[in-house]
Amino acid sequence: MTYDTEISHTVLSQITDRIIPEVKAWQNGPLEPVYCIVWLDAMHYKVRDQGKVVPRAVYNIIGINRDGMKEVLGMYVSESEGANFRLRVLTDLHNRGMKDVLIACTDNLKGFSEAIRSVYPMAEVQRCIVHRIRNSIKYVSGKDQKEFIGDLKLIYRADTRDIAKEQLLALGEKWGQKYPVVIKSWEDNWEKLSTYFDYTAPIRKLIYMTNTVEGYHRQVRKVTKTKGAFTSDMALMKLIYLATKNIEKKWTSTLQNWSLTVQQLAIKFGDRLPPDRPSG
Repeated sequence: MTYDTEISHTVLSQITDRIIPEVKAWQNGPLEPVYCIVWLDAMHYKVRDQGKVVPRAVYNIIGINRDGMKEVLGMYVSESEGANFRLRVLTDLHNRGMKDVLIACTDNLKGFSEAIRSVYPMAEVQRCIVHRIRNSIKYVSGKDQKEFIGDLKLIYRADTRDIAKEQLLALGEKWGQKYPVVIKSWEDNWEKLSTYFDYTAPIRKLIYMTNTVEGYHRQVRKVTKTKGAFTSDMALMKLIYLATKNIEKKWTSTLQNWSLTVQQLAIKFGDRLPPDRPSG
C-alpha cells in the first residue's frame, strides 16, 4: 500500500510538472488596459528551502473588468510582505498591460497604498474595514470587545461620510483614554478607510471589505489545507494555479446589478472607463 502511494505521488508530480510552462505563460499573460475594481491580498504558506521550512506570502490579485467579469490577474510568491515586493507586483501588472485601476482594495499593510499610487496615481484606494477591525480588537480587552465592535459598526455602516466622522469622534471621546493607540489608528487612516462613502450601497459592499478575494482564498485553502510544507515555490504555485482554474470556471456571469454599477463608475471616472465593446 505504501508503494502504491509513492507511485501515485510520483505520477501526480510528473503530471503537474507538465503544467509549469502553462503556469509561467499565465503569469506573464496580457491584461486588459483598465480594471474597474482590483483587490490585492496575501495568503501564507510554508515551503521547504535548502532543508529548512520557511514562510511564504502568496499575493493574489483579482480584478473586475469593464464587462463586470471577475478574474484572477496574478499570483506572486514572496519570502515576505515587504514594500519593495509589493511595488514589483504592481509594476509587473502595469507591464502586462494593466495601465489604469479605478478602485484598488487592499488589506491594511503599511506602504501598500503608497505603492499602488506610485504605479497607478489616479487610483482610488480603499483599505479593508474588516482588517482594521481585526487589528483593533487585538488591543481591546475581552470584556470591552463586544461594545467596542458595536460602536465601530456605527462608523462603517453609517449612511454618509459626515455621520461616520461624527461617530468616529464619539468613539474617540468614549474610548480614547482607555485605548488611545486604537483610536489614533482609525483617525490617522480615516481618509483611506472612508473612500467607499463616495459610492452607493452596491459599490460600497464591493469595496469596503476584501470579501471578494477572501472568498477566493477560502476556496483555494480547501485544496491546499492538507499540505504541511510545500517542497518548493513552484509546487505551491502549481497547486494554487490548478485550484484557480477550477474556481474561475464558476465565474461565468457578471456581478449582480453590474449594469447600474458601471453606469455610476462611468459618470464618476469619465474617459478613464472605456465605452462598451462592439458586439461580434
